[in-house]
Amino acid sequence: MKPTSPKVVDLLPALMRYARRLTGNESDAEDLVQDALVRAYANADSYQRGRPLRVWLFSILHNVFVSGTRRAAVRERFRADAVAQAEPVAAPAQEQMVRLHQIEAALTALPEEQQAVLHLVAVEGLSYQDAADAIGIPIGTLISRLSRARAKLRALEEGAPAVCPGHLRIVRD
Repeated sequence: MKPTSPKVVDLLPALMRYARRLTGNESDAEDLVQDALVRAYANADSYQRGRPLRVWLFSILHNVFVSGTRRAAVRERFRADAVAQAEPVAAPAQEQMVRLHQIEAALTALPEEQQAVLHLVAVEGLSYQDAADAIGIPIGTLISRLSRARAKLRALEEGAPAVCPGHLRIVRD
């Protein structure tokens, strides 16, 4: 029996996870997914038969996000205001929640392009080639970014500066 191709609605949870990783919050993630789906619908005639729908939608989502980052100054000003007004939150008592917050903080400490490749490969399970296609970068660049992201996460976990494989310099926050 031939496997059926996923429908757009089946891919919404994965698109939302990736959008949350890129934007950092639920509301912006929902807007990003909606904008990406509107763009996909408007450009449905550009979809190439045989290309995985998942990769095509991740690519559109990523491109919509990158386009939005050109307005980074306004978003940074908004983020600074929101942080200034936020009330301190008590640390959760559960050990697992504390660990999840530590992991989230470590992921957030990564540069945006490293977060993107790590999310697509480690969370969404895309192959290196599919993730590279979704972001629109060569596979070698993806592998390099992924390697640097993993090295930095290991260093953050160990509390030491990250030494990037293949590089002689030390990368610090």
